[in-house]
Amino acid sequence: MSQSCSIKKCTRTARGLCDCCRQNLCLQHLNEHNTLLISQLHPLTDEINALEVRLKTLNIQKIIGNSHEKLEQWRQECYKKIDCIFEQKCQELHQLVNEKVDQQREELKRINLKITELINAQETTRQDIDLLISTIRQLKTNMNKIERTCFTIDTRPLLTDDMLVVINKPTEHELDLSTLSPAYTTIHRTEESFPSLTNNDRYFLIHQHPDLCLFDREMNIVKQTLWSYGAIHDMCWSSTLDRFIVLGKNNIYLIDENTMTVDNVQTSEERYWGSCTCSDTVLFASTNEYPSSVLEFTLILTIELIREWKYPLTCIKDEGIADTVYNNGNLALMVMSESKKSVRIELRNANTFDPIWSLKLDISNIP
Repeated sequence: MSQSCSIKKCTRTARGLCDCCRQNLCLQHLNEHNTLLISQLHPLTDEINALEVRLKTLNIQKIIGNSHEKLEQWRQECYKKIDCIFEQKCQELHQLVNEKVDQQREELKRINLKITELINAQETTRQDIDLLISTIRQLKTNMNKIERTCFTIDTRPLLTDDMLVVINKPTEHELDLSTLSPAYTTIHRTEESFPSLTNNDRYFLIHQHPDLCLFDREMNIVKQTLWSYGAIHDMCWSSTLDRFIVLGKNNIYLIDENTMTVDNVQTSEERYWGSCTCSDTVLFASTNEYPSSVLEFTLILTIELIREWKYPLTCIKDEGIADTVYNNGNLALMVMSESKKSVRIELRNANTFDPIWSLKLDISNIP
C-alpha cells in the first residue's frame, strides 16, 4: 500500500524520503525542499567571497602584536640581567684596584707624616734616612705595579637555545581569557526577569520584566513587547525560520524580530520544556524532568516532531538536561545529577546521538 505525503493536509502519494527533514514526501514537496536547499547555496557563495576579502586584508601585525610585545619584554628583561651582571663585575674591578690604591695612600700618608716629624724635630739619623729611602723605593715599585695592573677576565659564552622561548600554536577552540576586553556596559535586570538570552547577527533577545526586549550592538533597546505567556525556560535563534524561538513551560513560541509578534507553535507534543537549540533544519528541545528526553522538530515549512531520544540513551534516571547547544553537526548537553549533585558536559552526534566525549565539571554547591 502506498504511503501518503508526511506534510499536513497533503493527500498526494509519497515519492521519496527527504534527506533534510527525513520525511516521506510527495514529488511537489520534494521539489519544494530541494528548491529551498539550493536557494541556500547562493548565500554560502557570498560568505566565501566575504571570507576571501577578509583574508586579503588580514593585518598580520595586529594578530601577532601582543605576542611580539611579550617577546620584546622578554628581550628587555634579558638585557637588564646582562647589564646587572656587567655592573656587578665592573664594581668588583673598581673595588680590587681601590683596595691597593687605598693601601698605597695610607702608606704615603704615614711616610709623609714621619718626614714632617723629623723636619720639625731637626733631628735624624742615617738609619732614618736609609729606611725612608727604602720605603719610598718600595712605594714606587708598588705604584708601578698598580699602573701596570692587568686583570685576567674569564668570560664564558652566554648559553642560549631555542627552548628559552617556546611559541605554542593556539589550540583549536581554546578560549584565551586574557584576550577578553573589559565589560563595555551592564544591563541591570530585576529579579522577576527570566535569565535566558539569545542572539542573531543583529540583535540579542532578553526578558526585561515585564517585557521581551531586543537590544542592538550598542546595548540599546530597539524593540520590546509585553510578555504575558508565563515562564521562559530557554530561547534560541533559527536562521531558517528567521525567528527567535522561545521555550515556555509547556509551549513553544516564535518571535518576529521586525514586528515583535508572538506566535504559539501548535505541536502534537505537550511537554514540560527545559532547553533548546537549533541547527539549520532541526529544533532540539530537551524536557525539564528526570530523566530528560530530547525531541527533534523539523524547521522546514512546518514545525513537526521528527523523533525523540529518551532514557536510557539521554541520561540515567536521576539526571536531567540543563542546557543544549548545537554546533557543526554535534550536540552539547549539560547533564545534572540530582542525587550526586554533579554536572558534566557531553558531546554527542546530532544525527545518531552517539556519545563523542564527556567531561565532568568540578562544580560544588549545586542546588
